[in-house]
Amino acid sequence: MKKVKIYTDGACSGNPGPGGWGAVLRFGGHEKEISGGDADTTNNRMELTAVIEALSALKEPCEVELVSDSRYVIDSIEKGWVFNWKKNGWIKSNKEPALNVDLWEKLLPLIDKHDVKYVWIKGHAGHAENERCDKMAVQYYQNLKREE
Repeated sequence: MKKVKIYTDGACSGNPGPGGWGAVLRFGGHEKEISGGDADTTNNRMELTAVIEALSALKEPCEVELVSDSRYVIDSIEKGWVFNWKKNGWIKSNKEPALNVDLWEKLLPLIDKHDVKYVWIKGHAGHAENERCDKMAVQYYQNLKREE
């Protein structure tokens, strides 16, 4: 399996509001940046979308180290919450409906396809790749706001 390192971040201006996401993918000496956004979204949706888009960009199953500053994404997977939500009909342990089910349903098959190791990092703490992803995300939603 190819070893790929992925860095992701999502950002939102207002929550909800215009948002963006960015990702850096590294394989060997190659690097690819991808980004996107939505005119009306939330920060957590952009964090999830960054991971979905980055994993979707991989053409074959890979060994992935996924680096994110999103506790929502990392903890939901690492602590097994999302698997319990799905098993319980997308209802959380507090009996409230899980949020972003449409995105989780896109993400779960992708993490099954790849061998993913999750790494949480503190955001806005000088981590070069995280800062790059944040800059791409912010730039995307700022462009959306200018187009309005």
